[in-house]
Amino acid sequence: MLLPELRRIVCDLHAELPRNNLVAWTSGNISARDPETGLVVIKPSGVKFPDLTPESMVVVDVDGKIVESAYKASSDTASHCYIYRHMPAVNGIVHTHSRYATAFAALAREIPCVTTAMGDEFGGPIPCGGFALIGGEEIGQVVVDTLKGSRSPSCLLQSHGVFATGPSAEAAVKAAVMTEDNAAIVWTALQIGTPLTIAQADIDKLYDRYQNVYGQ
Repeated sequence: MLLPELRRIVCDLHAELPRNNLVAWTSGNISARDPETGLVVIKPSGVKFPDLTPESMVVVDVDGKIVESAYKASSDTASHCYIYRHMPAVNGIVHTHSRYATAFAALAREIPCVTTAMGDEFGGPIPCGGFALIGGEEIGQVVVDTLKGSRSPSCLLQSHGVFATGPSAEAAVKAAVMTEDNAAIVWTALQIGTPLTIAQADIDKLYDRYQNVYGQ
């Protein structure tokens, strides 16, 4: 079996999506690219999260062609692979329809950077790209174009949901979790009034500290 350890990692990380209330039923998926071979491990299409196993993960090449699998690949595979081909630093991608973030996507609105936590994680707003249909590379194209020039590892897609990226699949999952958490905070604040803005200079300082100083 190809890439057994990466299969295990991707399978285990899928459990974090329902655990963090980011998905419903079989929606959503995670992929990871193996830096050595360039092969991609991704969720099989339409399989319930509790039923996923390392063996059921699908291995494709970076163009989306199945290399090893007994299952059909996720319907988002072509878009994942497009992102990998055009964003060399990305080795993990997560797609969700998480509730609060997707509410912003339904309005084609970015999530504004109005908390220190957002400054830390995203270095600015979480941008929203345009609409694209599922099945081909079009969603991947929108993600790449939307994240270009942004420090945010994640973006929204109009009327669709969230795509989060990272140098690893775990980092991408963290970005997806934090996207939804901050979307919920901003949505709640909007019910009370108009959230106060943070000066860009302060956002820059928050981002630099968190990315370069915070943690072990």
